[in-house]
Amino acid sequence: MTLEQFVQWLRQLQLDSIWDTLLIVAASLLCITVHETCHGLAAYWLGDDTAKRMGRLSLNPLRHVDLVGLVMMALVRFGWAKPVPVDMRKFKNPKTGMAVTALAGPVSNVLLALIALLLRAAALVLYFRYPSQGIWDWLVSFLEYTAILSAGLAVFNLFPVPPLDGSKVLFSCLPDRTYGKLMHYEKYGMLVLVVLLLTGLLDKPLYFLRSGLLNGLSAVTSPVFYFLAERLL
Repeated sequence: MTLEQFVQWLRQLQLDSIWDTLLIVAASLLCITVHETCHGLAAYWLGDDTAKRMGRLSLNPLRHVDLVGLVMMALVRFGWAKPVPVDMRKFKNPKTGMAVTALAGPVSNVLLALIALLLRAAALVLYFRYPSQGIWDWLVSFLEYTAILSAGLAVFNLFPVPPLDGSKVLFSCLPDRTYGKLMHYEKYGMLVLVVLLLTGLLDKPLYFLRSGLLNGLSAVTSPVFYFLAERLL
């Protein structure tokens, strides 16, 4: 049985909704894994080997997944993973090191969204050129989900609410005394974040920012589609 025949057989079983869910989960795992691994890499490059010693410099998603955060990613396109352990005392400049480490996650997700949209442009051309081969529309869907989820993860984590990455960047601009106090109460920020999510207060700003980011990235990557389409279609 060829790959095309296998795909057609699966479609006859009407498993599209199941495969769609699997694609969303796979894209969520990819986005979360890249995000957390890049936190760990940034910390390691700045002198903190805590994440490396605890096995968090890994592309194995099982080392990073928080089940509730993964479900949130799949359902509402915003979520989180298990935080990468960081010992800021090992940084030459603790506040700056913490800010850079925090920014590494969202920045990696913006780059991942950009790469996903670039690959989607190529996959779309192949989809139109070989419409009978169902593998291409699944690849397009996976890349679309990856771009959407990665952009959502980036903007969500940039909100200045502890323990999100944006709070660490904002706190680094404060005096040392104030910074120490806020970091001490960081663990209570999750309660505030849960309330904001449950009440829907973050919904509109999150969707607005994610849409703006995706529109900007799409504007950058659209010429790639037209370039390839002119030569291959």
